[in-house]
Amino acid sequence: MSKAITDSTDPNTSAFPNASAVETSAPATSAETNAAAPGNAADRAVKRRRVLDIMDTAETDSLLLTSNTSLCWYLDGSRMHISLAGAPIAALLVTRDGDHLVTFNNEAERMAAEEVPRGVSVHAAPWHGSLEAVARELADSNPMPESEVAAQLRGARQAFLPAESARYARLNADTAIALTDVLSRATPTTTEFEIAAQLASRIVAMGAEPLVLLCNGSSRSAFRHPLPTHSRLGRRAMAVVCARRNGLVANVTRWIRFDNGIPAELDAESRLMAVEADIFDATVPGTRLNTIFREITRAYARHGFGPDQWTLHHQGGVAGYAGRDPRATAVTVDEVVLNQTFTWNPSGPGVKIEDTVQLTEAGIAVLSVDPRWPAMSVNGLKRPLILQL
Repeated sequence: MSKAITDSTDPNTSAFPNASAVETSAPATSAETNAAAPGNAADRAVKRRRVLDIMDTAETDSLLLTSNTSLCWYLDGSRMHISLAGAPIAALLVTRDGDHLVTFNNEAERMAAEEVPRGVSVHAAPWHGSLEAVARELADSNPMPESEVAAQLRGARQAFLPAESARYARLNADTAIALTDVLSRATPTTTEFEIAAQLASRIVAMGAEPLVLLCNGSSRSAFRHPLPTHSRLGRRAMAVVCARRNGLVANVTRWIRFDNGIPAELDAESRLMAVEADIFDATVPGTRLNTIFREITRAYARHGFGPDQWTLHHQGGVAGYAGRDPRATAVTVDEVVLNQTFTWNPSGPGVKIEDTVQLTEAGIAVLSVDPRWPAMSVNGLKRPLILQL
């Protein structure tokens, strides 16, 4: 159990009146929690070095991280939220001497005991106070806000490290398994809300947070972001899950069908797989996202969807510590690197395909795989079919 440090002679005690230091304790050590515990030491050291390099280039001695994406990445999996819709409950000051996490006094003890990796000093701010104000008090000079180096931080996140790659692969596989378990038991009279509720239960039970749960039955298949309703599934349905664990977000879409499909649907499904295959072929080290995006727009036209289909929904992009980090557009110039992760999600009228993948030395590796789900080989890569029930 962590405790507040009150001895003013203790070197870890904050000298500032609005902050108090808290000792960090080791993460939980049971086999179940240890598998997903935050703060892999080797990965953390690399991340700190990357951030220090950014600080060198920016000529600053301190950097203040305040976004959920940056905090979760830099701390290597710590949970930085209470409300999924709320702002992070912490800010982190990176200095040449170390890392200082400032959180509210009603969160500090739990954060120190369960969320913060070793080597990070935890400082408690009043629950009614300002995290950033307390963090600035801890700095020798005015810290640089992360907004001034947002692009550089995003670049630092792109090449995944060994431990986080393993965590991400487990999360994506768990998410795919949850989708199989829930959707394989659906019937035409199951409602969209029932699918969403069952998926939410599975996602929470596996230690993750359901950031996005979408579902549409056959009566609502025209909608590409279908928030669930009381509508019954009917003859076919789509479910989408974005699940976050240890700061990482898995993005997966699956379809089920209770009949043999109609020719137009079957044709569109096949052509959309060809669009996705072209996107995967374009996702190679050294390519810029806007170049891939340009290839996406051409792929739609090439495979019979028309030149404007890309305008009706975003096409995905880099995945990891945000749903898309960033989305690919005509103006995103981020460069693709080895070990980077992606979720591309091409779609058409009544069709969509989406998995989270990693670019490895051997090429594209699909992370969100459940071997029980039917699949076919497309350009040597197993891609999900519609599950017929």
